[in-house]
Amino acid sequence: MHIDAHQHFWKYNVSEFGWIDDSMATIRRDFLPEHLQLELARNNFQGSVVVQTRQTLEETRWLLGLADSSPQILGVVGWVDLQNADVGSQLAEFSKHRKFVGVRHIVQSEPDDRFLLRQDFMRGISLLEEFDLAYDILIYAQHLPVAAEFVARFPRQRFVLDHLAKPQIRQGEMESWAEGIRRLAEYPNVCCKLSGLVTEADWQRWTPAQLIPYLDVAFEAFGPGRLMIGSDWPVCLVAASYDRVVDVVKDYLRRCAPKERAAVLGGNAQRFWRLQLQ
Repeated sequence: MHIDAHQHFWKYNVSEFGWIDDSMATIRRDFLPEHLQLELARNNFQGSVVVQTRQTLEETRWLLGLADSSPQILGVVGWVDLQNADVGSQLAEFSKHRKFVGVRHIVQSEPDDRFLLRQDFMRGISLLEEFDLAYDILIYAQHLPVAAEFVARFPRQRFVLDHLAKPQIRQGEMESWAEGIRRLAEYPNVCCKLSGLVTEADWQRWTPAQLIPYLDVAFEAFGPGRLMIGSDWPVCLVAASYDRVVDVVKDYLRRCAPKERAAVLGGNAQRFWRLQLQ
């Protein structure tokens, strides 16, 4: 089964999606399961994992509601207030839903570069294992050393790095990013999504060849057993079509053995999130 390990849904409004500036005007509209269904089918994906975009409990409830009526949604990575003393009750509420598979916080936007190591945040993280939930790490490349410190504190917790920590592809920066990726990959409980790269490149002029060195590092560090393909749809549309985004990884995988291709295209996601497939 082929699974898109990272995509989003939203009902667009200006107040809640202020991060979508004029340069991203193409995604200033609603994106719902019916809009993704054709993209999945055309690219031979049987389902996807939807990831939060707003840090509200209401959005998590909304995404789980979409999952109830959309068989293509195999899992929901939602948001809970991990710094809240009552986060346990939030996790208990959402964990009743079989498609609630993980949690994410938009750490990249936090002003504190060492946010991951805040005591109240780590207290919340420490509860995820009890509910059999994974955690998505959303950071910039500069945060990779802190992320390594962070995951070292939780050796039994399942982690997945989003978007390869957003390397500065547009600027051609690789060395410090690659060092950070290799260090983080030393922890066997961390996986990584091959997603979000086109939006870190030049939106108008990027080429697959520019992305290959970053994929090389990811495969060297994590190996095909801990990598997952993800589109980052609809955010990716500012730089490329759904087809073009996923084809970068699919074309790269031609150099891999069939079993390795199957793992990156869906098997790893299924195992990592323990997805209950229909």
